[in-house]
Amino acid sequence: MKEKILEILTDIDDSVDYENETALVDDQILDSFALITLIGELEDAFGIRITTVDMVPENMNSVDAIAAMVARLQG
Repeated sequence: MKEKILEILTDIDDSVDYENETALVDDQILDSFALITLIGELEDAFGIRITTVDMVPENMNSVDAIAAMVARLQG
């Protein structure tokens, strides 16, 4: 799962070290357009629905946080 998330993020912006970054939203590394793109790609790739309740920095600041959210939504 993390590999697919990394692939999606890299397609959005390949200049970021996503494996080590822990503040993608808090440090505004991902802007609003990138977040909307990411959400759509995650929904398509993993067959989930991400609601506004899930669109919080804690769920989007790192690959691990994104993977945990996806796993929870799939569960």
